[in-house]
Amino acid sequence: MRPQRTPIHAVATWVRRQPPKVKAFLAVVSGMAALVLLRFVVHDHDNLFVAAEAVHSLGIGVLIYKLMKEKTCAGISLKSQELTAIFLAVRLYCSFVMEYDIHTILDLSTLAATLWVIYMIRFKLKSSYMEDKDNFAIYYVLIPCAVMALLVHPSTSHNLVNRISWAFAVYLEAVSVLPQLRVMQNTKIVEPFTAHYVFALGVARFLACAHWVLQVLDSRGHLLVALGYGLWPSMVLISEIVQTFILADFCYYYVKSVLGGQLVLRLPPGVV
Repeated sequence: MRPQRTPIHAVATWVRRQPPKVKAFLAVVSGMAALVLLRFVVHDHDNLFVAAEAVHSLGIGVLIYKLMKEKTCAGISLKSQELTAIFLAVRLYCSFVMEYDIHTILDLSTLAATLWVIYMIRFKLKSSYMEDKDNFAIYYVLIPCAVMALLVHPSTSHNLVNRISWAFAVYLEAVSVLPQLRVMQNTKIVEPFTAHYVFALGVARFLACAHWVLQVLDSRGHLLVALGYGLWPSMVLISEIVQTFILADFCYYYVKSVLGGQLVLRLPPGVV
């Protein structure tokens, strides 16, 4: 006698059997439905951006708990943490010289936590660091981000160096998770705390993307004009969308694993 399948399991099985184009369409529809829901539930859409940074900080907190409780950094990408520290440091510099607000405080706390994680991996827990799995060459993202920042940056009245720095932080944030995804791709098995951290990044990126999209819709496109002219306003939106889609596939399998009661996430071939 076959065990009775739950509706969630049946839907997940059906989605898994669909071709890539159908999956992409379903992802877009789900994202649009979530945006509509957020538009009516959250009245001040600036809160979405604050929530995104808070969720990111919470994800870092999960990593810190893992390092302190399990005394191992296995499965964590040092390179992703270093890229995160770089874009946070650059963004903090821009915040101090361009506009100081609540985001500055959140970024400062997240940077401090990220630097602590880097210290633990490099020195205290170095023996458990999976260096052979963390084999993503970070210059593949650093150099293109720097070039893009030189070519496409804000057209505001701020100093040119500050505007280029701001653009560099935006572009680097969009791809900083790639080394972590490479580690998970190489191992295929993701332990709970690392999975929680990456899922938190996915949620944070979706909230940040929703913030920008809803702000553009509510302002009837005037926000894009406020950001400047040229390609920069479009690149801000594209960067947010890229971050969201990079993590979308992983988040799907994470939710499926949690709903199925699995503590360890096993990724099928081709994911991330």
